[in-house]
Amino acid sequence: MSKLHSYFHDLGIHMDPVGDKFQQETKYYPGKMSGKRLDWASQPDIYKTYPDCQIIKLPHITPLANMSLHKALKQRKSIRGYHNTPLNKKALSYLLWASTGISRREGGYEFRTAPSAGALYPIETYLVVNNVENVQLGVYHYNIQHHYLEMLKEGDYSETIAHAALDQGMCADAPVVFIWTAIFQRMKWKYDQRAYRYIYLDVGHIAENLALTATSLRLGSCQIGSLFDDEVNQVIDVDGTEESVVFISVVG
Repeated sequence: MSKLHSYFHDLGIHMDPVGDKFQQETKYYPGKMSGKRLDWASQPDIYKTYPDCQIIKLPHITPLANMSLHKALKQRKSIRGYHNTPLNKKALSYLLWASTGISRREGGYEFRTAPSAGALYPIETYLVVNNVENVQLGVYHYNIQHHYLEMLKEGDYSETIAHAALDQGMCADAPVVFIWTAIFQRMKWKYDQRAYRYIYLDVGHIAENLALTATSLRLGSCQIGSLFDDEVNQVIDVDGTEESVVFISVVG
């Protein structure tokens, strides 16, 4: 029994095999594909912004890594212990861009560094900044289109996010915690319930981009799936229904 299942078992909470049902009920079958016509007028915006928040400009994106992809792949590993050393703001800028930033603009479309089913980009990036040079402690949203941070809350949220991640201390010790959410309707608009499969794939692509980039910068990272969803959602003030956390990572 996993740690999480054991935790719920001790609380007397029965966990229904919803994952098994989901896997079966979202399968595609030959000859049974619905011919859904897309309502382009109702497509959700693929960018989320906080126009009333303070903007924190990020350094211009410049190539920082001098490690080959082959070496980064061999050296990548989960790091759970972090020194009290601040993360450079230029490195944070590069990590954000490399994980999910805009890589090119073609034919009126903006493509990103990580693939997304249907180019619908349901994943949003938030940060809990614990120790980054020239960035105040607080909670931030990454504005992908303009490559800057939007401050949502000022203050020390290191212990709060650590508790929300099942008391994993690395979330308090690491200089920055990446929180990835999904705005589900962006993907459901086209793929209905199958969308959830693609959402989890999308965030995996982004997390791997981050992990390899961190390694190439000789930084550590660790990806975290064990978390109290609603407690993380409270940190970043999302409703947990239309938008909810799906994955987090620490870097330092």
